[in-house]
Amino acid sequence: MPSAFETAPATSAIPITFATKATWEAISAGLPEPSSRQFARANGFAAKPGAYLALPAADGEIAQVVFGLEDEAAKFRDPFRPGQLPGLLPPGIYRFANVAADRAHLATLAFALGCYRFGRYRKPESPEVSLVPPGGVDVAEITEMADAVTLARDLINTPSNDMGPEELAEAAQALAKRFDASFSCVVGEDLTRQNFPLIHAVGMASARVPRLIDFTWGDPSHPKVTLVGKGVCFDTGGLDLKPSGSMLLMKKDMGGAANVLALAQMVMGARLKVRLRVLIPAVENAVAGNAFRPLDIFTSRKGLTVEIGNTDAEGRLVLADALALADEEKPDLLIDLGTLTGAARVALGPDLPPFYTEDDTLAEALSACAKQEHDPLWRLPLWPPYDSWLDSKVAHINNAPSGGFAGSITCALFLQRFVEAAKSWLHVDIYGWTPTAKPGRPEGGECQAARAIYRLLSNRYG
Repeated sequence: MPSAFETAPATSAIPITFATKATWEAISAGLPEPSSRQFARANGFAAKPGAYLALPAADGEIAQVVFGLEDEAAKFRDPFRPGQLPGLLPPGIYRFANVAADRAHLATLAFALGCYRFGRYRKPESPEVSLVPPGGVDVAEITEMADAVTLARDLINTPSNDMGPEELAEAAQALAKRFDASFSCVVGEDLTRQNFPLIHAVGMASARVPRLIDFTWGDPSHPKVTLVGKGVCFDTGGLDLKPSGSMLLMKKDMGGAANVLALAQMVMGARLKVRLRVLIPAVENAVAGNAFRPLDIFTSRKGLTVEIGNTDAEGRLVLADALALADEEKPDLLIDLGTLTGAARVALGPDLPPFYTEDDTLAEALSACAKQEHDPLWRLPLWPPYDSWLDSKVAHINNAPSGGFAGSITCALFLQRFVEAAKSWLHVDIYGWTPTAKPGRPEGGECQAARAIYRLLSNRYG
């Protein structure tokens, strides 16, 4: 995506004045030209949130833009409201005339994210606008963040015929090469030879062979931070086949991997003082004669035997082997992201991913970063009494307990069985999709949790 920012201040940049219903009267009275006030009245501008008006100069050019925001007293004030502007503004170079210092970061990021268009299959009508960033914001960080969000959105929006395990590995390798990271990939039958039986089991029915993507970056003496992302490039549900309506968005089931790559880009771009490792089990959960079956039992990398209660609970299986590998290094912080359970969406909806950790200090810090970045997350408990629901009569653990209760929690408890040595572990159950367009967040693939986690890592290791 082309940069949304002018690299040098432009004296001719058109000012954008933010107004609310409460402040509009004073702003209107202060307009330099009486004709501007009359023009605004004639157009019925009342500073409603999202309302936009270009005020003409005497020569017919745009003198300034006024744009409506929510009142300070509003129950919900969307800091990404400026993300609507790129879709409204005529071509030109703009600047914020009166953005509050404490909102400049998110307003600037929102403008950049609002410029996003997915254009792989047809040329989009991209906004021909740019912004002179307000003083005091870290333009380099915001640019890297916006580029990382673009990466995640593009990967998720790409349909599965063009985004299988191999193509996901190529995207990860390109990112690793950009930052001189060490890249490797375990492919196909090598998964069984190198002891990744669950990853192989989930992906073996597809003609597109499964693989484990693995790259490392940073000084080995720095604290180890490992990111694990669910890379199920399409999920039919396996033999426990999904109905067509539930299968419709399954190109996004690699959203955890996409968001982990976005987060890794932010970390490497900022050169945080970490030894970063990224692990992505990339598979397609397909239907064929050799597909894994309900009540099959596999011995995981960790040595735990896993009974298959449902082949549509495949994401936790591939993550289990990757987490076990990550845990062997005893990282300072182990983080996994995945589009895992419909139960999380039922509980919290598409915009508010739950996260799980036993580290209260980590949870408190992450919640603060999520609020700061307006990248919402909500802590749910690793509730020990539910752990027994994972019991199997014939194996160590069942991947999908019957009953249907607390599906996101039991998934987290399943994954917890594969983490022992990491100093801290964080699990995030994301949706990875915006079902209805919002300011700065178009309908389609979305980057969730990555900005909040990046801020946490930046605060810890920056």
